[in-house]
Amino acid sequence: MRYIIIGAGAVGGTVGGRLAQAGREVVLVARGAHLAALREHGLRLRVPQGESTHRLPAVDGPGPLGELRPDDVLVLAVKTQDTVAALETWAGTPVAGGGTAAERLPLVCLQNGVESGRLALRRFRRVYGVCVWLPSTFVEPGVVSAAGAPLTGVLHLGRTPHGTDDTAHRIAADLTDAHFEAPVVPDVARWQYAKLLGNLGNALEAVSGPVASEPAEALFARVRAEGEAVLDAAGIAYAGAGEQRAARGDKVTLVPLDGAPRGGGSSWQSLVRGTGTIEADYLNGEIVLLGRLHGVPTPLNELLQRLANEFAREGRPAGSLPVADLVRLADEVVRQGG
Repeated sequence: MRYIIIGAGAVGGTVGGRLAQAGREVVLVARGAHLAALREHGLRLRVPQGESTHRLPAVDGPGPLGELRPDDVLVLAVKTQDTVAALETWAGTPVAGGGTAAERLPLVCLQNGVESGRLALRRFRRVYGVCVWLPSTFVEPGVVSAAGAPLTGVLHLGRTPHGTDDTAHRIAADLTDAHFEAPVVPDVARWQYAKLLGNLGNALEAVSGPVASEPAEALFARVRAEGEAVLDAAGIAYAGAGEQRAARGDKVTLVPLDGAPRGGGSSWQSLVRGTGTIEADYLNGEIVLLGRLHGVPTPLNELLQRLANEFAREGRPAGSLPVADLVRLADEVVRQGG
């Protein structure tokens, strides 16, 4: 199989680089300065085992590839807010022997949240979800790092909305050869919703810095409790904390990397890079949506969603709102009833 990584940033670049190291055929899709660096210097991947450079085909879309191959796997690794544009770009691409990508090829959603799989199913017949446990960083154009050891990440994989098949097992086997653990599960959404609860802290980190102090941890606990209440009201199953710890164990321990400091999570990195957008609408916003549908108040997630979008839109520095001020804002919105 040939893997076409649509969005070769921190997560996509790491998976693409690791697959290339394992001898798999990989194409990287990127844009701007990152694409230029990939074409000129190759993908530089920094991991605890050392740095490697991979000279891989790098394109800005399907055009340069011509007809896609029947053995291609499309790996969607853009942020959720960029999903619709990516689907529109790739869905109608012809595949050798007839048909289009949407009709014939598997699409793997290597993304946070749960919305991308639903969006993809509107276009693609064969969609696969992944619960992404992969600490990685976009260091600079052409360079990504992943500090996990002994494994680079744990990627639960399955059909969307549920089920497994031979393609999922073949992809998982390739990922296993590439320094990942990739359990194939029939209920991948249950793992994705569990990860979503953890990702509710992404916006908190983005606007106020690491969730490391006692006030920040206490606020995150309140934000997560809202999320759990919403999922319970909606009847949505999610893997418990103990089950997640058992699945991950000590398989992905962060190791300091020279020249590749571990920054914050994906939302924090979006602010640092000044992309102008952030994924809060599909993380905290997912809880807000479900809360409105099921009559559960979510004032803290609404607050974080709004603040994260303001930071992205206005170009405010990541982590620049003191956590004490954020806690006061949170207490005020709760007192006012959201």
